[in-house]
Amino acid sequence: MRILLVEDEPEMASALRTALGQRGMVVDHVASLAEGEEAIAAGVHRAVLLDRNLPDGDGLDLLPRMRARKLAAPVIVLTARGDIEERIAGLDTGADDYLAKPFVIDELLARLRAVLRRSAEMAPDPLRIGRFEFDWHNRSASVDGQPFDLPRRELLVLESLLRRHGRAVQRATLEEAVYGFDDEIQSNALDMHVSRLRRRLSNAGAELEIHGIRGIGYLLKRAA
Repeated sequence: MRILLVEDEPEMASALRTALGQRGMVVDHVASLAEGEEAIAAGVHRAVLLDRNLPDGDGLDLLPRMRARKLAAPVIVLTARGDIEERIAGLDTGADDYLAKPFVIDELLARLRAVLRRSAEMAPDPLRIGRFEFDWHNRSASVDGQPFDLPRRELLVLESLLRRHGRAVQRATLEEAVYGFDDEIQSNALDMHVSRLRRRLSNAGAELEIHGIRGIGYLLKRAA
């Protein structure tokens, strides 16, 4: 899952990137309204964490610009401006939730899970393919009911492939799901993640296959 963080306080941004990264998320961090608008134009983020007090304006100004682009990613506003009038203004402008600083990271994670559950992109029920099952809400996989744990990058690859299972997924789409703006991507890094994921699926007897499509990307489907 790829998250956009719009926050100009370096310490807060670093703490959030670390906490969310430890929970399997890719976090792109920008520090201004202008950078935020440029980042959302990519259309690759599942959610946005948005500060209000930015050096070039109010973070809420980003919300109508997102909606004008028909971007459906839910937005949680994170701000020290937490009185009731400010919260109402944020929600009326289009925020999906509003969390006043200081906050506990577990509460932020709970609110993030809640807005993602309400997101139209989130599948309502677990995906079952043969012996394999993926729970979208908890972002967890199992084979014959047994947990199928993966490192963060491989989980992100799997999640992206599962969203389009039975269809080819372009390399660029997978890289957008797995890597942030600041990540240095080696030429064969994605292939290595896919290779390890393919081997883990085979060893677990998941009956899922990942096929490489030359010049395009990869396709995941149930084993014949």
